[in-house]
Amino acid sequence: MQVISILTLILAVLMLLIGGKRGLVAFTSVLLNCGLLFLTITLIAAGFPPLWTTLFSGICLLALTIYMGTTDDKVANIAFGATLCVMFLMLLLIIPVDHLVQIKGFANEQSEEIEAFNLLIGVNFEQLAISTAILSTLGAIAEAAIAIASGLAEVVEQDPLIKREDLYQSGRNIGFQIMGMTFNTLFFGMFGGNLALFILLNKLQNNFSYYLNSKIFVSECLLVLYSAVAVILVILVTTWLVVRQVSRKQFR
Repeated sequence: MQVISILTLILAVLMLLIGGKRGLVAFTSVLLNCGLLFLTITLIAAGFPPLWTTLFSGICLLALTIYMGTTDDKVANIAFGATLCVMFLMLLLIIPVDHLVQIKGFANEQSEEIEAFNLLIGVNFEQLAISTAILSTLGAIAEAAIAIASGLAEVVEQDPLIKREDLYQSGRNIGFQIMGMTFNTLFFGMFGGNLALFILLNKLQNNFSYYLNSKIFVSECLLVLYSAVAVILVILVTTWLVVRQVSRKQFR
């Protein structure tokens, strides 16, 4: 606990020194998001529906992250609208896929750690898996939406008479750069966070089909793929919203 407190203090000092007022706002946003996540866990554990609780928390998390992450209201409004659209679109993908692959509950590799506990926690594990997938995409889509909206805002500011086709091309160019960095970040994060698990699976010396049927491995891969798909969708939606606003002469 002391180590976490010290690292948190170091983070706060660095963000304040480097970012000034904006750094302080960003740090406050992180604290609020952490508190909201703990509140979400508490509400689900208390018996509230996991899916509806997650949707409400997701909207609040996106609002905090986006509106406290930029000072441009027009950029924030477009980014927030795009992320909301993508979050609900991802529901249409996540719900059937999670039901099909049946990755709910705990994996066999986790059985030794939890065998002394009662697993009858009174929560629908399938809805819990869906909630986890939704929450895992929020950070990536919020970051991508702000980056696209901010980048295109700069393009419009430099050339107020830019054509729709050129603006779409600028959105695609910015989006391709974001996709490459985001995908690498997602995969590195997954492998780095689960390195011990992958070493364990390798020590078992099973064939590749075992990995494809390992619940914990499949669940981690799905979270990364969900986030990747969500980033692509938010790039397309954000670009379309910016072009639409420019066409209506409300974004200039």
